[in-house]
Amino acid sequence: MKLYEFGPTRSTRVRWILQELGVAFEAVSIDMAGRQHQSPGFLKLNPAGKLPVLVDGDLVLTESVAIVLYLAEKYPDLGFLPTDPRLRAEAYRWSLFAATELEQPVWRIAKHTAILPEEERIAADVALARRDFLAMAAVLERHMQGRAYVVGDSITAADFILAYTLDMASVTRLGLLAECPALRVYMERMYARPRAPLRIAEAFRALRSSTGT
Repeated sequence: MKLYEFGPTRSTRVRWILQELGVAFEAVSIDMAGRQHQSPGFLKLNPAGKLPVLVDGDLVLTESVAIVLYLAEKYPDLGFLPTDPRLRAEAYRWSLFAATELEQPVWRIAKHTAILPEEERIAADVALARRDFLAMAAVLERHMQGRAYVVGDSITAADFILAYTLDMASVTRLGLLAECPALRVYMERMYARPRAPLRIAEAFRALRSSTGT
């Protein structure tokens, strides 16, 4: 099994569940700054030119949420997907909620504050995306009152997906989680797990250190 990854990206989600599962995998680092994800060799794996990519035998799988759910299904013994169909549906629900309702506005914010060239950034979209995120974060904040995990009484794949998404929000420096104390506590508790990956800010620091920048 190979994981094509770049530290701070959504590949963190896949590394997280692999580490929690304790399964052997080969990590293949793709230098996005050097445009390695746009090389002909990588584009044969993922024509979209995005990370992560998981290669498991003859299966080549992209999209971090799909990969996390696949791995949870492949290794059922740890119970990262509930066997009860209703709870499993809830795990799917919150996984998709994280990827669509929370990650999508955070990604818009990142693009228009840091990723796009300055001449392409739209300040008004940052404000709109922030509003969209806050409305959906409030929904999740209410859901997480008195809960240790997003579904049921034990950790599921949805928690790995969600915790990374909240970390994405935390590095925008726009105070997106300022009014969400339950989500902040939840995120910190998730990243305190022994097999948790580096947080996004730590991963960027590690990259800068390795390149001497």
